[in-house]
Amino acid sequence: MNGKGKTVSSLSLTVIGFISVANVCLVHAEETHILKPVPIGSVHVEDPFWTAKLETWNAVTLKDVLDKFETAGAFRNFDRVAGLREGKHEGPPWFDGLIYETLRGASDFLISFPDKELEDRIDGYIQRIARAQAVDPDGYLMTYTQLDEPGHRWGQLGGFLRWQHDVYNAGALAEAGVHHYRATGNVDLLRVAARLASHMSDIMGPPPRKNIVPAHSLPEEALVEMYLLFKDDPSLKDKLNIPVHEDRFLALAEFWLESRGRHGGRPTSEQWDHQGAECERWVREQAYGNQRPSWGAYAQDHQPVFQQETLEGHAVRATLMCTGLSAAARVNGRSDYAHTALRLWENMAGKRMHITGGVGAFAHEEKFGPDYALPNDAYLETCAAVGAGFFHRNMNLLFGDARYVDELERVLYNNVINGVSLEGTRYYYQNPLSARGHRRWKWHGCPCCPPMFLKMVSALPGYLYAYDAEGLYVNLFVGSRAEFSFNHNPISVVQKTGYPWKGTVTLVLEPENEMEFALHVRVPGWARGRENPFGLYTSDLQSKIAFTLNGKKMSMLESERGYAVIKRKWKRGDEVVLELPLQPRRVHAHPEVESDEGRCAIQSGPLVYCIEEQDNPGMDSYFLEPGSPFSLEFDPEVLGGVNIVKGQASSVQQDRRVEPVTVRAIPFYGQDNREQTARMAVWLPEEKELASPMPPATIAGRAHVLVSYCFEHDTQTALNDGREPANSNDHSIARHTWWDHRGTAEWAQYEFDRPRRISSVSVYWWDDRPSGGRCAAPESWTLLYRTEDAWEPVSNPSEYGILLDQYNTTTFTPVTTKALRLEVHLREHWSGGILEWKVK
Repeated sequence: MNGKGKTVSSLSLTVIGFISVANVCLVHAEETHILKPVPIGSVHVEDPFWTAKLETWNAVTLKDVLDKFETAGAFRNFDRVAGLREGKHEGPPWFDGLIYETLRGASDFLISFPDKELEDRIDGYIQRIARAQAVDPDGYLMTYTQLDEPGHRWGQLGGFLRWQHDVYNAGALAEAGVHHYRATGNVDLLRVAARLASHMSDIMGPPPRKNIVPAHSLPEEALVEMYLLFKDDPSLKDKLNIPVHEDRFLALAEFWLESRGRHGGRPTSEQWDHQGAECERWVREQAYGNQRPSWGAYAQDHQPVFQQETLEGHAVRATLMCTGLSAAARVNGRSDYAHTALRLWENMAGKRMHITGGVGAFAHEEKFGPDYALPNDAYLETCAAVGAGFFHRNMNLLFGDARYVDELERVLYNNVINGVSLEGTRYYYQNPLSARGHRRWKWHGCPCCPPMFLKMVSALPGYLYAYDAEGLYVNLFVGSRAEFSFNHNPISVVQKTGYPWKGTVTLVLEPENEMEFALHVRVPGWARGRENPFGLYTSDLQSKIAFTLNGKKMSMLESERGYAVIKRKWKRGDEVVLELPLQPRRVHAHPEVESDEGRCAIQSGPLVYCIEEQDNPGMDSYFLEPGSPFSLEFDPEVLGGVNIVKGQASSVQQDRRVEPVTVRAIPFYGQDNREQTARMAVWLPEEKELASPMPPATIAGRAHVLVSYCFEHDTQTALNDGREPANSNDHSIARHTWWDHRGTAEWAQYEFDRPRRISSVSVYWWDDRPSGGRCAAPESWTLLYRTEDAWEPVSNPSEYGILLDQYNTTTFTPVTTKALRLEVHLREHWSGGILEWKVK
């Protein structure tokens, strides 16, 4: 299983689909081919697309996240455990883990962006963490458990590990300690992490130790990383002044993986799914006796890991479990690990992954659905996209196949970077492919996504290149300079590119001495008509790929596992140029994906495109005629400079007539970064029957909307979008709310393009109390119109209604005005909102 496993074929660059179907390896045919990454510190990124983003995420996003964790009390919890403060735990039990994940990302950023001020800030946090750990003689450190449930360590003795996250937090500390040491050479956080990891290995494992497994994966890969750190540098243990036995870290990671599904059999996955409260009570009462409880498919604990055929449950937990599984396989060389990781990856990538690379289709338990269940309003948590990215990357290092980088590229350029706004301070938890009024938030009660995001993007330089005994692998197309050593000979490679806006990639090789090695350049699947290795997505791309070497076109190349291979004696200044086709293409989903039947998505290079309402008024009425062409044009004024896709579409009018319109699409990651927009869509109809007729033109529909305040997840344009509510608790359409303003005076306002004669308004109130919300119809409201000098109340109004599940219509003496204002007094202790506001 540990052989080279080459698949070699002749690569013709003038023929589409030059890698044959036979090269799509099956579970029982593919062999491992271990690659080593060129580490972050050996790669300097200088790229038109990525450099500015990385600088923003380092200078703005990282500090924003740390500041908000400080405000939320996450660091005060460590001070309480250390005895320096009083009070209960602040935030959810996994706050510790989120802090450690953020510190991991910060550490990786320090490698690319040395920053004494940031390093000092991190050192201050480490001191607070170390003081908290020093309280316990075993090195146990879990601020929530110690402060709120001190008798329930590791979820034992009536504790509830699915809630407490003890093992998850410890794993996040382990990875933070490793990454911080690699970045700074400072062992303080590593010492804390290794002490806690050693404590876990003392109490968890085969009998007589305890059968405790993470209810939330992440620690598996973390302990593999810690094992490798000490294995590669045994002298490091002397600097810690604590006993360290690295073999036990790997053994514990393997125990966690192999002990999934090995429990007392209850609660079942179905019980967890439908009777969660009863299951928790059963666990807390320790009804499981001498065996441990099952955490169910939700936590990939429904059956032994080597028997699992499909990727199930909570998508973040699932992808992180597989990340650990593939990391362990690369270290222990076991075929059962590698084959299981491969089987689960193929199920995810071939049947359960959205076109943006997002996974986890359903909000309930944030989980995967059945094969081909890929709804466009899917949940698609940012954390799950990051977890999938880690899984793809580890599979590439395990099998040496470019198809895993194809999927890493997909999720990175689309779902992952969509998780943070362009200015770097607003975030998405969910990343659906169709949305109405879906807004980024400034912070969240469960702010798990920003730390996961930071972990991935800070590690990006280390994803660009890898190597083996034969040569260098170019995985991602990012302007950069990298150094690696081949047979003890130093080599530099300089990459220059305008990707993803331009398709030219130039590689300049700079070996210190003339020498022979193989250069492996990934040829993306999308560029050769293979959108997905399993046909989950297909495209109409018909174009050629071109390679040149020192200015001479190369017509035939060897292909190994999706890489074009150039093996020769290289000398300083040798130049390889790859030309990739970036023309926009239509992509279609597998016929079994019912939600995308009769629809297509638009892609250019690795980027998935979407349309927003502000560029495409009446977009729900649009459909694309078969074969209608697209154009691609770079616009430096939009979203910091992006390629815009334009094409001809048809709009279905109210009377079912069809009129031509121009559709304008932006990269998916760019959504919700301009003026407030109510609607966004990726999958566009190609059939007239799937388009919704244009709503009738109205005075309100043409008005500009202003409000006193709008909750960041809602949109003021919901007031006049023409969408009819089913009831006052209709979550399927966009809404405007004043949440979390309660009991206050608020207003909403229409500005008209010219004076309008108005005699009535109709308001449909939002009230989410039936679903457990805190918004209600207001206490009262009035209507004013603007004169030349002031706002005046309308004369002779009929009743100002506050009834639910219907329009509340008020008539009055007609006025001619350029603006109307609806003034609202919210109920005491309650907020409120509006679904639709009509004007006649």
